[in-house]
Amino acid sequence: MPHYLTVGHLLRQLQNLDPDLPIRLAVNPDWPFAHYLGTDVVVGDGMAFIAEDGQEGYLPAVVRDALAWA
Repeated sequence: MPHYLTVGHLLRQLQNLDPDLPIRLAVNPDWPFAHYLGTDVVVGDGMAFIAEDGQEGYLPAVVRDALAWA
């Protein structure tokens, strides 16, 4: 995985998933919370931005383990 994720890399990772599967953002291994993603994609300065849209709760243990955030 490249250090800088591109739209193409993200599309390839998501293409075989159920399109109705909710998606969350895992943030900060020191405070492992799941965050909602905003619905807007804004392009500026040669990059695409998706805003965080609030905290859902703690990241599930299975996800923390998979990310080695235990």
